[in-house]
Amino acid sequence: MDIFRVQKDPINVDEALKAISDPAAGGQALFLGTVRNNFEGRASLGLFYEAYRELAEKEMARIGREIKDEFGALHVAMVHRVGDLALTETAVVVAVSTPHRAEAFKACQAGIDRIKERVPIWKKERWADGQTAWHRDPEA
Repeated sequence: MDIFRVQKDPINVDEALKAISDPAAGGQALFLGTVRNNFEGRASLGLFYEAYRELAEKEMARIGREIKDEFGALHVAMVHRVGDLALTETAVVVAVSTPHRAEAFKACQAGIDRIKERVPIWKKERWADGQTAWHRDPEA
């Protein structure tokens, strides 16, 4: 059962793993993107995420179909949070199952890279010095 969702609630990693479970899968790969304590060389206190939810979920589903076509993925789960996130909280999960491990790793990396490149999600960095800034950066 594939999942492509943007949500305010904390991400349930077990739900993502359950969604990609398949007896035909010899490989499962999971990526967790978490809020770190620094960005661009500055101390950070956390992030605020905002998304164009309807378009974001449609684009994530499109990416999921691409991953299935390109890597033979059996199932794909992608969930991204919005709202205020504290340090160490999970901001995004990408989980993929494939018949073999090599494809699982490649598919999972392609999934997160494409989310960062194409999905309309923005983050507002909250630096320790009180300043804030909005970003839409594929490399962060």
